[in-house]
Amino acid sequence: MIRLYDTKQHKKVDFVPLHEGEVRMYVCGPTVYNRIHIGNARTFISFDMIRRYLEWRGFKVTFVQNVTDVDDKIINRAAEEGRSAAEVATEYTEAFIADMHAAGVADPTIRPKATEEIPAMIELVQALVDKEHAYVVDGDVYFSVRSDPHYGTLSGRNIDEMESGHRELRADGQGLEDRKRDPLDFALWKAAKPGEPAWDSPWGKGRPGWHIECSAMSHKYLGLPFDIHGGGQDLVFPHHENERAQSECGCGTAFANHWMHSGMLQVNAEKMSKSLGNFLLLHEVLEDARPEALRMLMLQTHYRSPLDFSTERMDEADAALSRIENALSAAGWACANATDGAPDALDGAALRQKAEACQAAFTEAMDDDFNAPAALGTLFTLVTEMNSALADKTLSLVDAESVVCATDAIRALMGVLGIPLAEGQGETEYPLEVTALAADVAGYGGTDAMEAVEALIEARALARSQKDWAKADAVRDGLIGLGFVIEDTPQGAKVTFEG
Repeated sequence: MIRLYDTKQHKKVDFVPLHEGEVRMYVCGPTVYNRIHIGNARTFISFDMIRRYLEWRGFKVTFVQNVTDVDDKIINRAAEEGRSAAEVATEYTEAFIADMHAAGVADPTIRPKATEEIPAMIELVQALVDKEHAYVVDGDVYFSVRSDPHYGTLSGRNIDEMESGHRELRADGQGLEDRKRDPLDFALWKAAKPGEPAWDSPWGKGRPGWHIECSAMSHKYLGLPFDIHGGGQDLVFPHHENERAQSECGCGTAFANHWMHSGMLQVNAEKMSKSLGNFLLLHEVLEDARPEALRMLMLQTHYRSPLDFSTERMDEADAALSRIENALSAAGWACANATDGAPDALDGAALRQKAEACQAAFTEAMDDDFNAPAALGTLFTLVTEMNSALADKTLSLVDAESVVCATDAIRALMGVLGIPLAEGQGETEYPLEVTALAADVAGYGGTDAMEAVEALIEARALARSQKDWAKADAVRDGLIGLGFVIEDTPQGAKVTFEG
């Protein structure tokens, strides 16, 4: 049984989908006025991990994530740069999708854009007006917060202790707060202003408020209620509280069965902000770090807990990932060099049992509110046990089958977390200079880096058999100088690249 922490209930609860074998899930997407920062990425990576795990557990997941492509921030940026809001939104929508792909985040099942869903928003706003949960003032439409007796139940706030948001001014200087019946009321529909995008509506030309977008799109594509609504912790109030209120008041039914929120991200133990100079965009981070290592860093902290990002932690995550990769590479080499005549040197049955126990422990950890750090811990335990089993042993073909069972388990479970591991070291990981070394020392005439390494290993083995120690040393020293490590074993020279 999967258990998750429900923000609204303030506790872990059993997850029972509304429709057996299916999960309908909505996660708030970006407002596309800039490239996303790593705090945004933390949310999207967290829910990508949750989605992948649910699918691995056998659920059919319908995952909806919107794109807010009409908003004050988009309009302001367009005005600053002298272009249309649509041009700004298109540029950064494409950039967002590219950034998600670079970070290994799978595409949602459906990615609706706000500007393409205006009719559904108008329909919901009209329903709220008809039910007297909303009112019209000169083309603006506001939700009446006090008309919802359950307002504040998601965020745990007392409506009488709340304060309204920032004071907005119209072009004539009149405060929008002065037009509301209650300072807490929020905009569902905004009357058109000169030069801004606008659509026809029963209240005149205008555009939707931010909160109404997600309510309309989740209703259209998932129906109400749906299983899980997710997002960053910063969205609990007011965005998700407002979504819940307007959806339930307008549709007369529950909105989301469960609410899940990812924790905030800091940089070097400080809140990320432009003023502190620690505002890190995802695509900039990925220029210096491989995405698998970034994901490792993100998942080493529980998705609900605060995450501290730093260069040092990024390096540690990369090193942890390399430990797994190196173990798989060593195991692959040992299996590739297994022989018929070798004795059964390791307890294959025990290693298989450990692989099975790892999967069981991994599942137990992930079933407990998607505890990826604990799940990773089970994988590192199996890596340690596999390394110990392989130490200084020449494998038989039977041994190799057991080792493959363990490596397949590690690779598959890392894949569940969205961290793919290569089958082995590829030629692109080797420096191209190795081909020149192979040409000089081994007479290699090709351009394939992996083939060049193999030619050097063969040349060194031949030189050693002929007691040509100078040539053997030249191959060894040349490889070491390029970042390779050579280990002589009873099965031959084992070469790994550490850079």
